[in-house]
Amino acid sequence: MTFELASVLVLLIISLALFVLGKPRMDVVAVLLVIAMPFTGLISVSEALKGFSDPSVILIAALFVVGEALVRTGVTQWIGDQLSLRSGGSEAKMLVLLMLFAAGLSAFMSSTGVVAIFIPIVLSAARKVHIPPNRLMMSLSIAALISGMLTLVATPPNMVLNAELIRQGYDGFGFFDFSLFGVPVLVFAILYMLFMRRFLGPGKQASTSASLRPRFRDLLERFGLADRIARIAIPAASNITGHRLDELGLFGRDGVAIFALERRRRHGREFLLPQAHEQIVANDRLIVILSSPSFDLDGYIALHDLQRCASFENSTPLPNRDVGLVEAMVPPNSPLVGKSPVEANLRTISELSVLGICRSQQPVTGDVANTQLKAGDTLLLSGPWRTIQRLQEHRRDLVLLELPEEAEEYVPERKRAKTAIAVLAAMVLAMTFGVLPNAQIALITCIALGVFGCIDLPSAYRAINWQTLVLIAGMIPFALALERAGGVDLAAATVLDTFGESAPRVVLGTLFLVTMTLSLFMSNTATAVLMGPIALAIAKGMGASPEPFMMCVALAASTAFMTPVASPVNLLVLSPGGYRFVDFLKIGTPLALFTLLVAVGLLPIVYDF
Repeated sequence: MTFELASVLVLLIISLALFVLGKPRMDVVAVLLVIAMPFTGLISVSEALKGFSDPSVILIAALFVVGEALVRTGVTQWIGDQLSLRSGGSEAKMLVLLMLFAAGLSAFMSSTGVVAIFIPIVLSAARKVHIPPNRLMMSLSIAALISGMLTLVATPPNMVLNAELIRQGYDGFGFFDFSLFGVPVLVFAILYMLFMRRFLGPGKQASTSASLRPRFRDLLERFGLADRIARIAIPAASNITGHRLDELGLFGRDGVAIFALERRRRHGREFLLPQAHEQIVANDRLIVILSSPSFDLDGYIALHDLQRCASFENSTPLPNRDVGLVEAMVPPNSPLVGKSPVEANLRTISELSVLGICRSQQPVTGDVANTQLKAGDTLLLSGPWRTIQRLQEHRRDLVLLELPEEAEEYVPERKRAKTAIAVLAAMVLAMTFGVLPNAQIALITCIALGVFGCIDLPSAYRAINWQTLVLIAGMIPFALALERAGGVDLAAATVLDTFGESAPRVVLGTLFLVTMTLSLFMSNTATAVLMGPIALAIAKGMGASPEPFMMCVALAASTAFMTPVASPVNLLVLSPGGYRFVDFLKIGTPLALFTLLVAVGLLPIVYDF
């Protein structure tokens, strides 16, 4: 063994140990490797830094931006809504839909981002139908991991291995080449989790702590309004059909605040902001809050030929994607002091309605609309989230207090959802047919999303997971150093000497097991960077095509089911699901073995050795 190879192996062992310990962070370890590798004499400083300009790194960064655009336009939230709606309260149906949605979406954006988005969705949906979250969270992480076996851009290891193939002069993988192996694994995983969820235990509760931030229901109860929410249907025969909302004069005259307008569309119901000029049409529904206890709602309904509808469930009393509730305090120097909400014309000036007033910690029970405000009063305001956010920047008139949890569900660019989907579809088609290099297509996609208003620059920069990019960029030159030191050839020769005369499936199985084992203790991206050159060397030594060996590494790198530290998506569901280390081992081991069988069974059939 040469000094150069020994030094590289020492760096590898130290890096693996630090990855397992988790201290320092993996991206810091990657930076330390970039600093240390030139001292081995195997690569120059410029070569050590070359990973930061690698096309796969640029592609991954661009895909983080694409994923954020889907969040900002509400595409991901629509998927969450469909999950709750279409499951119909059935745990089995919810599990199947959850895994299909999570895997399908993760196939085109960061699986870590998808899991982070879905965790609150799953918690909310599980709470509504009284399902323990631990029976769903494991399925979420498994589906997100399997998504790495569906498309080229689903996970960084796929792109890293594809880039290595192209660097070596091969054509690389097609966009959906992975699906031949991933789809059978996903189908089996869904059936498997339908059976295995019972072993996660119905009595085990998630270990999440209650949020300290208030929810809409908490705010309404604090101001004594929880029982004053009503939904009013407007039939075609009503005498207010065709009128504008401001012509009703409900707030100024009767102390009734219109929270939102519910309107039937082709694809379901939509909640509209109660704009003064909005015209009421037949079959609309008004969601109102009775700020004045003296208002005779039943008499108003009878007078105008309206109908009273069932109210919202207690857990979600109001729509909250575009319209918000928030507390704000009246400061001593505010121009609102001494004026009532009607006199201050708050609704017209700021688009905010005063639903309730708390004075000395007690709700005001009289006519809120005509109550003179005092310094120190706390107001319950409703209005567009964009207006509420602007209120945070201007504290002279009102001081905004803590935002409720529902503020996180605000979608700033909902009207551009169809545009985002169209741009995403164009990106997938371009990558499928190889119109341009994938990194270039992804960058063009980011520019298109920005031009069409689906994302802005600050959001784009915040969306990028710099830790992941630094990790990948730091590990790429390490693979080059290992190759120049002879480590890749040594590893390949060891495998060939041991299994070279065996059937190709034995060699593939060995490669799969080694890769999967490494990915249990270190980043699957780092594992792919290390194992890719070894897989290529094994293929060359056998005189075989490199594609099945590289695909084997890609599939094994996504088989990180067995430990919570094997992947960020496992770590994300660990606490909300209340899981232990043994839960991942118990559920993940049979699934990993099945994936091994699929890879070893199908690879020699799909690819010509």
